[in-house]
Amino acid sequence: MTPKEEIAAFERWHVRRQFDEETETWYFSVVDIVGVLTEQPTSRGAALYWGKLKSRLKQEGSELLTDCQQLKLTAEDGKKRLTDVANVETLLRLIQSVPSPKAEPIKLWLARVGYERIKETEDPEAGIARARADWKRQGRSDDWINQRMLSIRVRNSLTDFWDEHGIKEGAEFARLTGITHKEWTGLSVRQHKDLKGLKSQNLRDHMSDAELVLTMLAEISTKQIAEKMEATGFDENAEAAKDGGGVAKKAREELESKSGKSALSGSNFLSKKK
Repeated sequence: MTPKEEIAAFERWHVRRQFDEETETWYFSVVDIVGVLTEQPTSRGAALYWGKLKSRLKQEGSELLTDCQQLKLTAEDGKKRLTDVANVETLLRLIQSVPSPKAEPIKLWLARVGYERIKETEDPEAGIARARADWKRQGRSDDWINQRMLSIRVRNSLTDFWDEHGIKEGAEFARLTGITHKEWTGLSVRQHKDLKGLKSQNLRDHMSDAELVLTMLAEISTKQIAEKMEATGFDENAEAAKDGGGVAKKAREELESKSGKSALSGSNFLSKKK
């Protein structure tokens, strides 16, 4: 599936962005963000400024450049060209390198166009309250909401383990999650989303009770197996992820055998949004 490119507007500027389905991450064009920060009237001016800034960051040994990636985005001439892109965390650090009166406004703008959770890292309770309110508005029951909150705690416990045992947050987290998910469901995360008719939405926010419980079982099992193995690095944690997913797979098959219906649901909450 071709990644979807979108244009987001900040004041009079247009910022290209693309959504990565595997990591569920928005990547923004760095040169477009730099153009906003430096209030460049043309894309060429923004490109020249970014080129000079890249040279300075490289000389300083900054890690910002290694955190940038390249994706094919549509240029002014309509052709797809490789373009430097970055996720929001990298952009927030990059913004500090550019003296600009637009720095604070663009941080707030980034939050509004899809990163509301950035500032919630400073106030986790606010994030929890917001999530509960959103789920309630979208038709979730109190029981489902409580179960979803528990699934977040289980997920965080696993990712904390990964973080402490040599796994890089982002792509490697997503790959390990994909291994566990594919093992217990028989579907990739993208295929599971397609089953539910989802695009960029969070899959777990549209899971049934059974799907949430089995996801938690897979992740609890993955962590406990990894702990017993003393897994470190991607390969060892990938083995634990496969085994953990296998535990949930056996539970899914047993449930389906006894209930006579699939534990994987095509339902979602999209139609219940108000």
